[in-house]
Amino acid sequence: MPHLAVEDLRASYGALEVLRGISFSVEKGELVALVGPSGSGKSTVLRVLMALNPPSSGRVQIDDISIDYGKSGSVRAARDRMAVVFQQYNLFQNMNVMDNVTLAPRKIKKWPVAEVEENARALLAKVGLTDKHDAYPDELSGGQQQRVAIARALALKPEILLLDEVTSALDPELVNEVLDTIGELAADGMTMILVSHEMGFVREVASRVIMMDAGEIIETGTPAELFDAPKSQRAKQFFSKVLRH
Repeated sequence: MPHLAVEDLRASYGALEVLRGISFSVEKGELVALVGPSGSGKSTVLRVLMALNPPSSGRVQIDDISIDYGKSGSVRAARDRMAVVFQQYNLFQNMNVMDNVTLAPRKIKKWPVAEVEENARALLAKVGLTDKHDAYPDELSGGQQQRVAIARALALKPEILLLDEVTSALDPELVNEVLDTIGELAADGMTMILVSHEMGFVREVASRVIMMDAGEIIETGTPAELFDAPKSQRAKQFFSKVLRH
């Protein structure tokens, strides 16, 4: 049984159907990358999974439990098992790094403060920010802020981490430090779904790649299969452009 199963997922913005029957699965410890042109529905998949946009139909299941997006209790249970990091860091500017990372575990989860702070220190070390506990967001680079955002998501101890274009708002020289962090999480066996335009990184770390266009899945395979020998004409066209340089 897959860790996450998505079947015939559909979603609309008003009259516009933006997801048109999306089906895929993710095994425990896999990093599955969603790629495709802008507006293809990649980020919407993550937003629907987290109930930030309601699905109009379809089924999402974590292990053997289906998520009922019409019931708040089911949504809360799903959000206990998944966390999302967006391209904008959305850190609290009036809080230092430690407070940003520990706020939700302390205030929402009501976990013991000592345990939360110990976990936060370990996570900040994992993302290479051991010496930034007391720093405020405006004292950090964009790459450092994004790594704090990743640590903050991990502080809730999710089983599945969703990453939505987490490097797109960064200056080019800061991208690699965030990608290195994601690569380490993948090596540690974190289950992840990654939306990214960083094709070199996707080729290196993804277990599988799903190409989307116009709200549909066009083709699925390993990085080598999609990048080097795509089967569909649309995938051939897309990868010939994005891998040209």
